Amino acid sequence: MSLTPAGHASGEAPSPHVSPELRARVPLLEPPGWAVAQRALFDLLDHAWRRFARDFTGPDGRLRYGGELTTRDGVDDFYEVFFNWPQLYLLGGADDLLPASERHWEGVTRQLTELGMLKDEYERGYDWFHQGESLLLLYFLCMAAPERWAERALRFAELYVDPAKGNYDAERRIITRPHNGSDPDRTGLFEGDVYPWLLKEAETYGFPLDWILPADAPDHPLSEDPRLGREMRDRMGKGDTAVNLAAAGLVLNAWILSGEDRYRDWITEYVGAWRERAEANGGVLPDNVDPDGVVGGLLEGRWYGGHYGWSWPHGWHSVGHAACVAALAAATVTGDDGFLDMVTTTFETVVDNGKVMAFTDSDSSLPSKWQAQLGPDDIGTPTLHVPFRRNDTGWFDYNPVTPAVPVALWHHTASECDRARLEKLREASGIDWRTVRSYRAKEESGHEEAWFAFLAGDDPDYPERILAAAQAQVRHRLARMERYRDLDVPEADIHLWQQSNPVATEALVQLTWGGPQVLYNGGLQQARVRYHDADAGRPGLPPEVAALVTSIAPEATTVELVNLSPGSARTVVVQAGAFAEHTIRSVRYTTCQDDGWVGDMYDYGHGEPVVTEAEAAVDGSLLVVVLPASTRIRLTLRLDLRTHRPSYGSPFATDHPGTAAEASAVETGTEEDAR
Repeated sequence: MSLTPAGHASGEAPSPHVSPELRARVPLLEPPGWAVAQRALFDLLDHAWRRFARDFTGPDGRLRYGGELTTRDGVDDFYEVFFNWPQLYLLGGADDLLPASERHWEGVTRQLTELGMLKDEYERGYDWFHQGESLLLLYFLCMAAPERWAERALRFAELYVDPAKGNYDAERRIITRPHNGSDPDRTGLFEGDVYPWLLKEAETYGFPLDWILPADAPDHPLSEDPRLGREMRDRMGKGDTAVNLAAAGLVLNAWILSGEDRYRDWITEYVGAWRERAEANGGVLPDNVDPDGVVGGLLEGRWYGGHYGWSWPHGWHSVGHAACVAALAAATVTGDDGFLDMVTTTFETVVDNGKVMAFTDSDSSLPSKWQAQLGPDDIGTPTLHVPFRRNDTGWFDYNPVTPAVPVALWHHTASECDRARLEKLREASGIDWRTVRSYRAKEESGHEEAWFAFLAGDDPDYPERILAAAQAQVRHRLARMERYRDLDVPEADIHLWQQSNPVATEALVQLTWGGPQVLYNGGLQQARVRYHDADAGRPGLPPEVAALVTSIAPEATTVELVNLSPGSARTVVVQAGAFAEHTIRSVRYTTCQDDGWVGDMYDYGHGEPVVTEAEAAVDGSLLVVVLPASTRIRLTLRLDLRTHRPSYGSPFATDHPGTAAEASAVETGTEEDAR
């Protein structure tokens, strides 16, 4: 194929700019089960998102909801419904899924503006546990169509980078309040004098500021409880909180889009300040800073107790994930993986305080999550539990280890140290990490253990089992949609839309991109490889093509590509990294030079194809693979990680940043067939 820049002649697909090219020559005789199952999942998902759009949204993309929102909560619940729809497009979903995703963002944004929740298209003021969830849809839209979404994304990032917007104190290196956003007049944590408390919250999480009242104090009516009124506003509604670290994801997105150093500098400054606070606190990230920049200044010296911090309501689940989003952002923009220390030392402290017990004996505040995730077989199995929360009595709220954070760290560094941490957690687990259950929390993740076991070579059947589990998730959601599609959704049940979203992408992200599902509270996607359809000039796997990543070690990232089409050739652009940030130094690939396996005219059967391997240099972030009908190829890529500035740029553009300027063509058949 010719290697022409974008701006191709009418009727011709754009070609990636100056990229080496390989041709698959190994015949596909018996399609592997994982490939057939993967394409079947794509087909099912295409049906499912269209059903949801038909049954739950209006013509302009908004959700069918006629009520009001009576508290500051709710923005995330509208955006989260669609968070992984553009992600599915990027994986290879339908062409019209991207404009549909854009229409839903626009429609929901108008809807939330009418409900008084947004100002200038952005959250007026709320915590970053929820803001991070809201923004995942925007991040994937930026990844899929940066030219259309850059203006908004940069404008939103300016709310934090520009101190004049009222959210950031550059002198003290703090975000000025726990509830922050586009409305500088929104202060505190609630309207009026009393937090809008639900008794269910007390039953699940306990009260914030539990040390203010002695244990023998009489019960107060909620409207008079000081923990839910003035004390909560004055002690928890001011200054910085650790969960605000997730704002680094918004600024990282702006840096990738623009390349402007001011976004890099803000991340370095803000995350660096929290890194110093963790070091000063014995390696454990504190959760609160007063308006003067003092840890514990509003909590009588306590490093725990801040809003969405260690004591209330979620602990590690909010603090750890926000810290990981920020540390990965800082490491990305600076190249300094030392920023990850504030996450690893905190996590190791949590693990060091772990206990082996059955979940049925734990004090977990998340029973519904674990009952589904562990299932009836393992709910009573003794395994390592770690404390998610900390207060004056010590560590509490014990849950099984959630490996999303250590997996994200290992994926970024590919270091033996981070891999060993996961191996140690696996050894300490009483539960077989190869277990795959069909369940789905709103994060649309949770199978990191089984994926890690597969990458370790312990579970070759994992691809087909996780794809089957994904099928079950989608079909369950379709049944739920059928049950509730005519419901006039009350405000108390707006989570129904999340619980009915039928798009399931975790399996496809792991198997095709070689990455974990995105960190849900505001992370950006991680991937060893991504794909672009060279014939259509768009991101994602081409129709009828399946991909499987079986190793993500930089020295041997192994990818198998299969073209299931019996009659059409497909051309795939393999990109190193989610943002073309890696370099493919060389590729070793399978080939079949002898077509003798076809046999003679009157043979009743075929022979066994003779598969050999060849190797070629690449020295760029892109590799073109031509897949004739019914062919397959295995690529073993030697990668240098994070050698290019991350970019959302299309490989079909002339200025794609990850392409070697002097990339030489790679032979596509015999060694003398150089292009």
